[in-house]
Formats: sequence, structure tokens, C-alpha cells
Amino acid sequence: MKHEWRKLEKQIYLPKSVAVIEVPNFKFLTLTGNGNPNESEFGDRVGALYALSYAVRFALKKGELGNDPYEYTVYPLEGVWTLPDKPTGEINKDDLIYKIMIRQPDQVTASMIDDLQGATATKKRNNLINDIKFEEYTEDKSIQALHVGPYDSETATFSMMNKQLDELGLKQVPTMGKYQHREIYLSDPRKVAPEKQKTVLRWRVAEK
Repeated sequence: MKHEWRKLEKQIYLPKSVAVIEVPNFKFLTLTGNGNPNESEFGDRVGALYALSYAVRFALKKGELGNDPYEYTVYPLEGVWTLPDKPTGEINKDDLIYKIMIRQPDQVTASMIDDLQGATATKKRNNLINDIKFEEYTEDKSIQALHVGPYDSETATFSMMNKQLDELGLKQVPTMGKYQHREIYLSDPRKVAPEKQKTVLRWRVAEK
């Protein structure tokens, strides 16, 4: 049976309202960088992550990594975004620091990634694939909400999340840098109009 995250992991990826959830420990392929996400360098990193993620998917489906054949839908792109200092006005996107990532199935191991990484980089002619890291990432208790619209209008959704935090007596606990948030991209911006784009926004939280 094919594992489809949109159907089987709705609590994690398809929130219907602002909600606090427990996020399990997951495995990811990751790349770090800095600068404006509208520049080509960011797109090259995204392409590298997807290339290796699809190589893993096809190898698992065929049972080529010493595993029983396993079929699944590739997980969505995610990004953890931060700034070197607390923003006091309009954010300069050139100052952004990011870690982008794509979740991997539980049975994927570091040795499996090692087996595929070099060959995939050569095949795709993308040396950034060799810079990808295999990491486990834990968020634990988090607040999240679904944002519909362009990325530049996320402030309204963040305001709703902050209001919920105040009501619940919770505070944000950054996982990378002091001022950060996670985005999970449910829409392909190349195919979906900005006003219809869907992005999950998430903060790790704790008691005040």
C-alpha cells in the first residue's frame, strides 16, 4: 500500500485551524544557506533536495537498498527561516538564513543516503547534492496554522498564532537561531497563483 502523507498524516501537514500539536522526531535531507529565496541560488538548493529525495523514493520502491519494496509520496519541502538580529521593521530578504529540508521515511538510514548521493550528483550534474546532510530533527510541542496566500502576507497568520499562544500561556522556543519559524510548502509556486498558495507555519513552543 502506498503511503500518502496528505491522507495519513493530516494532523502534521493539513491543519484546519490554529492548533498545538506534538511533532514526532523525523528524518530529513537538509541544506543550509542564506540570502533571498527569490534568487537562483535558492532554487538550485531546492532542486538538489528534490533530486536526491526522488532517488531515494525510486530505490526504496524497487527494493534496491536492502529493503522490502516500499512506495510513498515524496514529502513536501520545508524551510526553517531566521535572521541574525531581531527585525525592527521591514525584513531585508538578503539577510535571511535558512535550512531547507525534505522529510524521509523512517526506514531510510545514513548509509542508504551515502549509497545514492554521489551517483545522483553525477547524474543530475548538481554538486549541491553532495552538500546535503541526513539529519534527525525534533520539534516536540508546536503551534501551527495553515496560511493561504502569498508568503509576504504571512504576518496576519502569525498574529493569530501569537494570540493563541497568549491564551494558552505558551511561548515560542526557537530551534535554529533566536527569531525563527518553520514553513511547510503545500503548493508549488510555479503552478499555483500567490493568492491560492498554501503554507503551514509552525513554531516550537513551551510553557511560559
